[in-house]
Amino acid sequence: MATRDVFVDTSGFYAALDARDAHHAQAATLVAETVRSGRRIVFTDYVITESLNLSIARRGHHVAVRMLDFLDQSRAWDRISIDSERFGKAAQYFRKHGDKTFSFTDCTSFVVMKELGLRRALTTDHHFRQAGFEALLAT
Repeated sequence: MATRDVFVDTSGFYAALDARDAHHAQAATLVAETVRSGRRIVFTDYVITESLNLSIARRGHHVAVRMLDFLDQSRAWDRISIDSERFGKAAQYFRKHGDKTFSFTDCTSFVVMKELGLRRALTTDHHFRQAGFEALLAT
């Protein structure tokens, strides 16, 4: 994977797909530029779970289904599974950083980003900056 590939977090994924989101225009532009340049957009199964739950809470089940349909139809998105090894590394990261308010999903994302050499995240979440990554969406 190229280091200019982009990791997408829940806030970025949701913003890219929901025109009502305050960061939609910026997120949609960044996704389009990334895809146009031949780079990949990487996410985890944990991020999708969070995104679907967020979609249901904000807009309803039908919007969550549209998100799944979008992922099924797109080839620019790479889903990474959190297997038992990544889960263990995320658990260590989570325990080690008790002074932060990182969610466990954040920790799985950080582990995957480090593993793949990714520095940039499509997110509004300040935790990514705290963990040493570049958050691409203005907060």
